[in-house]
Amino acid sequence: MDYQVTIGLEIHVELTTNSKMFCSCKNDPDEKIPNHNICPVCLAHPGTLPVANRAAIKSLIKTAIALNAKIALDTFFERKNYFYPDLPKGYQISQYLLPLSKEGYLTVFPGQAKEKRIRITRIHLEEDTGRLIHPEGKDYSLVDFNRAGIPLMELVTEPDIHSPAEVRAFVQEFQLILRYLGVSAANMEKGEMRCEVNLSLSQRGDKELGTKVELKNLNSLRAAEKAVAYEIKRQEQLLREGNKVSQETRGWDEFKEITFSQRAKEEAHDYRYFPEPDLPPLSLDKNFISEIESSIPELPQEKRKRLKEEYQLDNKYLDILIFNRDLGEYFEKVASELRVWIKQKKGKLRVTDEEFGKAVKLFANYLLSDLQGLLKGKQFREKDFSISPENFAEFISMIYQGEISSRIAKTVLEEMFKTGGDPSQIIREKNLGLMSDEEELKAIVKKVIGNNPQAVADYSKGKENALKFLIGQTMAETKGKADPEIINRLLEELLN
Repeated sequence: MDYQVTIGLEIHVELTTNSKMFCSCKNDPDEKIPNHNICPVCLAHPGTLPVANRAAIKSLIKTAIALNAKIALDTFFERKNYFYPDLPKGYQISQYLLPLSKEGYLTVFPGQAKEKRIRITRIHLEEDTGRLIHPEGKDYSLVDFNRAGIPLMELVTEPDIHSPAEVRAFVQEFQLILRYLGVSAANMEKGEMRCEVNLSLSQRGDKELGTKVELKNLNSLRAAEKAVAYEIKRQEQLLREGNKVSQETRGWDEFKEITFSQRAKEEAHDYRYFPEPDLPPLSLDKNFISEIESSIPELPQEKRKRLKEEYQLDNKYLDILIFNRDLGEYFEKVASELRVWIKQKKGKLRVTDEEFGKAVKLFANYLLSDLQGLLKGKQFREKDFSISPENFAEFISMIYQGEISSRIAKTVLEEMFKTGGDPSQIIREKNLGLMSDEEELKAIVKKVIGNNPQAVADYSKGKENALKFLIGQTMAETKGKADPEIINRLLEELLN
């Protein structure tokens, strides 16, 4: 029997604002002192009144525009009533009937496959809850209200997702957009972005969906993809064995890589929504929306398309430059300087697209291989990086023009990384320039030929690797300071 998978996502995002959603308390997710950023308003003391955070509203509108969604010019906040120990009010100020935004979409490319458009039902604002702490071995829990009242944006998708790869692609692209917009750091491991999955299986072709299971608080891209993959297999096995899938909420065990039952969910909870009496209706001006729209930067998909067209980069390079925005911006600064350096070196008025493309490809290789090795797994941040775009461009142009060998280039780059020095100066000070005296080089080549009779014999039998071996031996003898092209020519002349 063939089953179809239907998935909808609910994603909560803590917004990066100076203060909380309805009071002036500091919004600091990294606060270490429990119950430090609290006040009578976010603790719901009698007689206190909330005031909506303008910056949080702007952040949601920015996100809605980036996700092609409609924005409600007239809306209001509501009370969502439920009891939980870390909810000081006994209700949550949220939105239900008329969210700030609805009917958007995001186009994703799961596994570099054909694009998939996923519809977005709604994006609304609410306030976050506090946090429960369960001391190990104790029979009580503690409550930290620092998080209570932090602006929380919730996005709900339509059930348009049908695989673990599509789940990951959507969450990852949404996370990128949030970071490009600057509305949230969206670190899932820190709870700044929390993903919940509603998943069901039904017989392929059935119009009616299967029993829905909710997967709660998935705190990484890997967890979201793995949990969905496991849950699909679990439900499929139940159905094939003639059993029913229970409607329930399940968690994800990161170590065992299985989902586990948390609680049964036989029917929807009655939250008794009604308009928040302490907040007036929210009316937005079209000029206010236009101002926000004009401040939206180039978004990931637009940048991906532009970089591909401008620099003819492969997807493996594009992905890294898009996901690390700082590295992507640094790349473009160096690429701009690189064109200038090649003009100067070649003494040309313009550089052809072919020449520039080769130089950029060379630069991308160094940026994403040698440089990553020097960073030793650390995230690239330009403000902490010692090599200026001008110096990196000069360094690449010297390799491209054949002024230094790849072996010398490694030494120069390491020194630049340590000191931030100019590549030309480093080469002069350390005497790393290429050897240009052909007679001197010929003597070294003769020595290498004399020391390697077996390679010479192999070359005479037509074995191509023998010549490469001899070139390598000559480069080692000159400590990488010989021009490989000259060495290749001299070897062929002497061997033939």
